[in-house]
Amino acid sequence: MGESYKLLEQINNSLDLKQLEPDQLVELSTELRQFIIDIVSTNPGHFGASLGVVELTVALHYVFNTPSDRIIWDVGHQAYGHKILTGRRDVFHTNRKYGGISGFPKRTESEYDSFGTGHSSTSISAALGMAIGNELKDEKRHVVAVIGDGSMTGGLAFEGLNNGGTQKADLLVILNDNNMAIDPNVGALKEYLLDITTSQTYNKFKTDVWNLMGRLDKLGPRTRTIIQKLENAVKSAILKQSNLFESLGFRYFGPVDGHDVVYLTKVLNDLKNIPGPKLLHCLTVKGKGFTPAEENQTIWHAPGLFDKTTGERIVIKTDKPTPPRYQDVFGHTLVELAEQNEKIVGITPAMPSGCSLNIMMEKMPNRTFDVGIAEQHAVTFSAGLAAEGMVPFCNIYSSFMQRAFDQVIHDVALQNLQVVLCLDRGGLVGDDGATHHGAYDIAYLRSIPNMVVSAPMNEEELRNLMFTAQQEGTGPFAIRYPRGNGVMTDWQKPFKTIEIGKGRQIRQGSDVALVTIGHIGNMAAAAADKLESEGISVAHFDMRFAKPLDHELLHKIGKSYNTIVTVEDGCLPGGFGSAVLEWLNDNGYNTKVIRLGIPDRFVDHGSQQQLYKECGFDTDGIYQTIKKQCKPNVLNKAI
Repeated sequence: MGESYKLLEQINNSLDLKQLEPDQLVELSTELRQFIIDIVSTNPGHFGASLGVVELTVALHYVFNTPSDRIIWDVGHQAYGHKILTGRRDVFHTNRKYGGISGFPKRTESEYDSFGTGHSSTSISAALGMAIGNELKDEKRHVVAVIGDGSMTGGLAFEGLNNGGTQKADLLVILNDNNMAIDPNVGALKEYLLDITTSQTYNKFKTDVWNLMGRLDKLGPRTRTIIQKLENAVKSAILKQSNLFESLGFRYFGPVDGHDVVYLTKVLNDLKNIPGPKLLHCLTVKGKGFTPAEENQTIWHAPGLFDKTTGERIVIKTDKPTPPRYQDVFGHTLVELAEQNEKIVGITPAMPSGCSLNIMMEKMPNRTFDVGIAEQHAVTFSAGLAAEGMVPFCNIYSSFMQRAFDQVIHDVALQNLQVVLCLDRGGLVGDDGATHHGAYDIAYLRSIPNMVVSAPMNEEELRNLMFTAQQEGTGPFAIRYPRGNGVMTDWQKPFKTIEIGKGRQIRQGSDVALVTIGHIGNMAAAAADKLESEGISVAHFDMRFAKPLDHELLHKIGKSYNTIVTVEDGCLPGGFGSAVLEWLNDNGYNTKVIRLGIPDRFVDHGSQQQLYKECGFDTDGIYQTIKKQCKPNVLNKAI
């Protein structure tokens, strides 16, 4: 590993870490931060979040007896240091690569990964369940949930806090707050107060007084209330903090400098001995130690390749025109539509740049809304807008839309409100893996009455579906599209209305019917070209809609072909292929249907192309499937 990692190369688990002296932890933190920079610069992944919690990570594993003590990392973007310190340093270069380690905590990967994460705001609820579980088993272990200030906006986090405060379980929540700078003028006072409130003497005295007040039969409850209010008032006045956490039943400690590793170990050691629900407020800097990441936290959340010396991001340039990303087509098209239709508004839960709603935000800030990490709220908020006659385009990553399933049913579809659900990252997303694949949207959305479920094959179709969806009287309308680039360079064409539930035949053929939905149809088209050159005639149908299905087109297919191959970048159970099968059966067709798509298992990480191949619906997979069914120059069609 080199001389620059002389301490880090000695650490393979928390026991190794505990052999260091406290003053060595500063040097170890420096090495760990540099190691993350070195590896992520050449193997892209999430960056800024892990740099921001280096010292906290070191302190947690130094103080607590992991893996027996549990650490749950909310979302998991910040868990790189955790992985490196717990036996995965030598394989960290495989992070997010096909066959390598996951970019998120994963229970099957390491005993140190106490709980699998990938979506936000889950850590407190999970940690509470684990703490209660340990109590029921009479096992003594500490449970720590690390959650960021962004994740704290999610409703689930507050549900966990609300229940945790009433359960009185031995639980420590660490709020990693990277949206505030430490005020040097009051830093010393804050540390002094923290020292007092975490000291064993203070807390023993507080408990003794509390119990004494409880023995005063008549005055007890009132006396306790007065003392508690006085304590909270003093703490609030001096620290200028709200008592939100205290009101939910959590003892609040902090704020503390999250980059002072030695002081953090002292605080955490003190908190270990304080029973019940506690919250430690840590102030950190996202991207700490790498200036470009500190200065532009959004870009450096997941920057791709970069020069670790200069901080310059490495962008592969080409002289050839490149098709745009689907998300950018969405962003620019929405502005065009909003300029024509004053009812249009844009909503996203904390992903304006990720979904390109930031383009409209810059031009029409009063008509765009970033609601924070709150997918359920985003959908019902959109429903409220629609109820007042607006046309909301609610853009949510497909995997995150799962969190708002009830709201789509109850608040949108049941009332038949015109909410346009734009599901970015539909299908296999690649390196983020199972937690982020948009595998299930077609299956669960097509089960909901009043829903239109669509997927464009290219950029022009995305524009036209958006144009169609905003027209009066369309009702709930879902458009799902994949991560990454499309196939058209000349994509800004005049808008055309697409008849809802109407597909198209894009290739004539006699041997087999290839029936696709969405972007994956382009791979199917390439497979059809290859098959044609070998004498196998393939008809290709782009259905556009999983709901409603094009009955006229399916009748034509059912009457003309004995073999149908469906292809979708979505889950096979209940998906688009299942919808075709159901329709054919309901309409009396005894046609052989072969379904290609995401199998009934969780697919790990890798590049999109690698995962398409693994699942059998890349160009070659489609080609091989059809070739097995058809021999050259032998017609396989109904007589």
